[in-house]
Amino acid sequence: MSSPRIVSFRIAPEKVAALDSIAKTMDRDRSYLLNQAVENFIGEQQRFAAMVEEGLEAARKGEMIDDEDVGIMIDSWVRARARSRTGKAGAVRAKA
Repeated sequence: MSSPRIVSFRIAPEKVAALDSIAKTMDRDRSYLLNQAVENFIGEQQRFAAMVEEGLEAARKGEMIDDEDVGIMIDSWVRARARSRTGKAGAVRAKA
């Protein structure tokens, strides 16, 4: 790993205070929290970009789900959730 670089940016004072409060609670410093936040952000953005690329590739291959099938899937999830909450099977229809 290469040596760390210093990066500076502007941030609202109340956010700095919140970071410092969290850092104190965790017995860490502000830099640790910011590094964790950046690492999480990068990971989420990379995951999102990979999912978009996967969807685009599926679209290029013609592997699409039409809106009617999506509606059927959503209805089944809604019914399953309703059953798990009430313990009964019921006719529940998702609204579009």
